Amino acid sequence: MKRSPKGFSSKLIHAGGVHDEKGSAVTPIYQTSTFRFVDADQGARRFAGEEEGYIYTRLGNPTIEDLENTVAELEGGHAGLATSSGMAAVNTVYLTLLGNGDHMVGHQALYGPSRGVMEKLYPKFGVQFDFIDATRIEEIEKALRPNTKLLYLETPANPTMGITDIARASELAHARGALVCVDNTFSSPYLQRPLELGADIVLHSMTKFINGHADIVGGIVVAKDPQVHEQLAYVMKNVGCNIDPHQAFLARRGLKTLAIRIERAQENARRVAAFLQDHPKIEWVLYPGLPSHPQYELAQRQMKGPGSMISFEVKGGLQAGKTVMDNVQLAVLAVSLGGVETLIQHPASMTHSKLPAREREEAGITDGLVRISVGIEDAEDIIDDLAQALERV
Repeated sequence: MKRSPKGFSSKLIHAGGVHDEKGSAVTPIYQTSTFRFVDADQGARRFAGEEEGYIYTRLGNPTIEDLENTVAELEGGHAGLATSSGMAAVNTVYLTLLGNGDHMVGHQALYGPSRGVMEKLYPKFGVQFDFIDATRIEEIEKALRPNTKLLYLETPANPTMGITDIARASELAHARGALVCVDNTFSSPYLQRPLELGADIVLHSMTKFINGHADIVGGIVVAKDPQVHEQLAYVMKNVGCNIDPHQAFLARRGLKTLAIRIERAQENARRVAAFLQDHPKIEWVLYPGLPSHPQYELAQRQMKGPGSMISFEVKGGLQAGKTVMDNVQLAVLAVSLGGVETLIQHPASMTHSKLPAREREEAGITDGLVRISVGIEDAEDIIDDLAQALERV
């Protein structure tokens, strides 16, 4: 039997467990909607679950399975489910775990659509929710109810960079009978593994760091428990939000360089954060790698590294922040994150614009907050670009 690699970077290259019978060194793109049976009996056995094998791409596909197996192994989970987008992953979790009369507790500073869809869509199914400051353990404990079925965390949070103690939060949720799901998009399994800290489910927008090249849209859900995985799989497959094989192939290809991409971007981010913190036109900087971050010590314990996401505020508020964004030349003014290129955006008018102003402020998303996803360009060029843009403020 072939030995599984132990090292993270080795797993990035060799994990997955799907091998092409023709001998391809990489799992090919099985761009097919359906799979041929050798006879009627085989088809019957596969539909009955008596024989492993492929039936129809919505239900399973070798290219997709290779990606799912790899991410699940990296996260230390039972199995993965690759979805058509990060929001498909979020909604797979919501639809699986929440029903009429059930309650969810979530961090108030989540990715905008993750919060927005809960507030606007799920109440019609009878789902209840509270969004709280999950960086404060006492707030989580206070919010949990007898009917709480899900504690939904995003740590570091988008875009406030708030960090939740996953281990302690999981203990509290489990004591009340609730499951814990962590959106691990900002960190990737290279920097943080929530399942090892006590969470039950981890999800990613694979559009971001896992793919890393800003050329696909995809998501993934990984469960620790086989039974929870089966529940999630039933919903995902029957709602029909599986990823396309070609997208899965590109995500798997991008994943192979995750470690070296994150190391380079993270080193750049350390330098960019230090530059911003010392700049006279910057009000504040939130970056887990700076001792000034409110949860710096927790980040040191919980994460392998601080990552490459930075939030900051330019003195002068909204208009000053817009001036910076309108004058960058190297950084790309665009939403999303985790690509090889540096991206800069304004959450209050972009990703979190659908949240009422009061709720944004309560979550720490000020009008002048600017979020930057530091890429793998030369750090000097990123800093020079920000410097010349700040000169125009």
